[in-house]
Amino acid sequence: MYNMRFNQFIPTNLFFGCGSIERLATERLPGKKAFVVISSGTSMRKYGYLDKVLKLLEKNGIPAVVYDKILPNPILSHVAEAAELCRGEGCDFVIGLGGGSSIDSAKSIALLACNPGDYWDYVTGGSGKGLPAEKGALPIIAIPTTAGTGTEADPWTVITNEKLNEKIGFGNEYTFPTISIVDPELMVSVPPRLTAYQGFDAFFHAAEGFIARTATPISDLYALKSIDLLYRHLPQAVENGNDIEARTKVALASTLSGMVESTSSCTSEHSLEHAMSAFYPELPHGAGLIMLSAAYFNTFAHMVPERFIMMAEAMTGKKSNDPKDFIHALTELQKACGVADLKMSDWNIREEDLPRFVRNARETMGGLFQVDPARLPDEAFLNIYKLSYR
Repeated sequence: MYNMRFNQFIPTNLFFGCGSIERLATERLPGKKAFVVISSGTSMRKYGYLDKVLKLLEKNGIPAVVYDKILPNPILSHVAEAAELCRGEGCDFVIGLGGGSSIDSAKSIALLACNPGDYWDYVTGGSGKGLPAEKGALPIIAIPTTAGTGTEADPWTVITNEKLNEKIGFGNEYTFPTISIVDPELMVSVPPRLTAYQGFDAFFHAAEGFIARTATPISDLYALKSIDLLYRHLPQAVENGNDIEARTKVALASTLSGMVESTSSCTSEHSLEHAMSAFYPELPHGAGLIMLSAAYFNTFAHMVPERFIMMAEAMTGKKSNDPKDFIHALTELQKACGVADLKMSDWNIREEDLPRFVRNARETMGGLFQVDPARLPDEAFLNIYKLSYR
């Protein structure tokens, strides 16, 4: 299922490996005053990551302004508030420090800081107007302290319009990070459950990108390596967060999955999950994907069996002749990471919510349904939700 006509555009200067955060003090940075975006949680200060970044910037002669309100599922009003502050403070580049929510927000802030109006004017899908961002975006530096979104290697940013319950992925050539620094030593503080949720987000970026109609020989290389690394090392990282070798391998898998996002695409599994967390923002994205995954991939396994067999072989290292071997390996990986028994009801999701999830997924992120291995009716996706509901 190779797409033999493709392009690759990943214009990010990537620094990967333990200690790479020190590059912030010595590299030529893309501006003279930084706008640093972090979450509303305590971890960036508690573990000294923010202080370290600010000191390294100071060594490089760069003053900084900090915005610290970003939620786990970032919202439109914070993007608007931060962009206004960024402009007002005269910052000329944006640093996203933390998980995918902080880096995604940094991308959106960087775009809105350069363009007039509302961020939703530029978003495509849902009620977004899809206007061109003619003035581009401020340069972006991504410094992930989690391994999952791969946002350091792709242009995508996911923001929720909290007034309309629209959670939409958006990006363009301007929202690629200019510099990304992936230092696994910044990830050892992530607790086991979040390590698992984030790792599975990376896994599904790779798996969805591998079965998508947009898959290419290049994205396949990234995807299969990411799947292999996560199968072998994510359980270790969950069990022992201080295992720096496991953390490094999982971080590499996440970055590779971001490269899958830049060269292929997610499929509708991500649309289905975004609908869930648009209405229930306390639901972690990775947890939602895990709950959907068995029913979702079972639905498509017989449609592109060779793709599922290749993923199964990448995971287990064993010869396979059955596409369901991938489902079995995926289930075993979820058990090994302690996330095989997640229930939608644990986040107060009700079974009567499921039809509106289908409608929301189609309306806000309908484009991902177009790259599924086959075009399915709404009833098939409602059935995926029902099979996943517990």
